[in-house]
Amino acid sequence: MALNADSKNPVLVVVQLTGGNDFMNTIVPYSSGVYHDSRPTVRVSEDEIIPIDNELGFYSKAAPLKDLYDQGKMAIVQGVGYPDSNRSHFRGMDIVHTCEPDAVGTEGWVAKAVRSLDPSKKNVLTCVNIGRGLPRAMAAPGVTVTSVGNLDKYGLMTGLNEQSQRQRAIDLFEKTYVPVMTEGHEGVVMDYLAQTGRDVLEGADRLSSVPAGYSSAREYPDTAIGQSLRDIARIHLANMGTRIFYASHGGYDYHSNQVPTHAKLMNELSMAISTFMDDLGDHGAREEVVILVFTEFGRRIKDNGSGTDHGSGGGSYIIGDRVKGGLYADYPSLDPNHWEDGEDLAHTIDFRGVYATVLEQWLSIEAVPIVGGKFEQIHPFN
Repeated sequence: MALNADSKNPVLVVVQLTGGNDFMNTIVPYSSGVYHDSRPTVRVSEDEIIPIDNELGFYSKAAPLKDLYDQGKMAIVQGVGYPDSNRSHFRGMDIVHTCEPDAVGTEGWVAKAVRSLDPSKKNVLTCVNIGRGLPRAMAAPGVTVTSVGNLDKYGLMTGLNEQSQRQRAIDLFEKTYVPVMTEGHEGVVMDYLAQTGRDVLEGADRLSSVPAGYSSAREYPDTAIGQSLRDIARIHLANMGTRIFYASHGGYDYHSNQVPTHAKLMNELSMAISTFMDDLGDHGAREEVVILVFTEFGRRIKDNGSGTDHGSGGGSYIIGDRVKGGLYADYPSLDPNHWEDGEDLAHTIDFRGVYATVLEQWLSIEAVPIVGGKFEQIHPFN
C-alpha cells in the first residue's frame, strides 16, 4: 500500500545533478582536520557552515535546504555509490541510469518503473521529463515518456492541425531515432517509433491547457532548474495523472573555478526546491510529492588547486512532507587508511538501494527487477 494511499497517488520528482556534485562541500565535515588539510583551495570556511551537529554542516549557500532539513522534511543519504565506481561521465551516468555497472544496460530504471505503474500504457503523461532530449534513465522499448523542453511552447504543437503536418512531425521523430534500430527488426522499431511520435503529439494536446490553468503567488528563480520545477508544479497541479517527473541541473563538473561555481549552483538548486515546495503547499499538493536528488559520482577528497576531480562516495537527498528527515547511511571515513583507491571517499550505501527505497516504500513498486537485485534500503518515510 502506498504511504499516502488514503489521499492522492504518490508522485516522485527526480532531480539529476549533472557532472558530479561535490558532496563534501555540500554536507561539510567541518570539524575534520583531514578535510581542511586536503582542500586548501576549495574548502568551505567555518563562517560559511550552518551546523547540523558537531561534525557536519550545510554549506550556507544551501540554506533553504537546511530549512527543510530543520522542518524534518529532508533525508540526507551519505556515501552513495557502488563498487569500483566509474569516473567517466558518460559511463558513470549510464550506470546510475540503468543500474547496470557490469554491462551496458538497455533499459532505464525510471522507464522500468513507468512500465510497472502503467503497464497498459493508458496515460502518455505517466512520466514527464522537463528538458531537451530524453535521459537514459527514462528510455526503454515500449515505454512512453513525454519530454518537454518548454511547457509554454510545447502546447503550440497543437497548431499542427493538418494531418500532413502531423505526419511530417512523426516522420522527423522517426528519422531522429533511426540509429537505435536493431538490424532485422526495422519494421517493428519503426512501428514503435511511429506510435511514440503519435504519443508525443497526444501529450502536446493534453499539456496545451496547463499554462492557462495555473496561478501562483510564488516567484520561481529565473534559472533553468527553477523554471523546470515550475513546469513540474504546473503539470502536477493540473492533475494530468503524472506519477514521475524528471529534471536536470547541470554544471557540477568543476575541475576548475569550483568555489564560485559551487556557490552559484547550490543557491540555484536550494532556492528552486524551496520555492517548489512552498508552491505545492499553497495549493494543498505537497503531501503526495517526494523529491529524489542524485548525481553520478562524488569528487576526490583532495582538491587540484582550483577544483576537484571525479571521485566516488557522493550523496543523495530525499525531500517531502512524508519524509522523516535526518542523516542516513554513514558519512564516508576521512581516515586516509580507508580512502578508496587512496584518494576517494568509499561508498557506504549502494545507489540501487536508494532507488529501491523510493520505489518500494514510496511508489509501492517491486524494486528487484528494476534495480537488478536486492540492496540495503534506508527507511526515510513516516
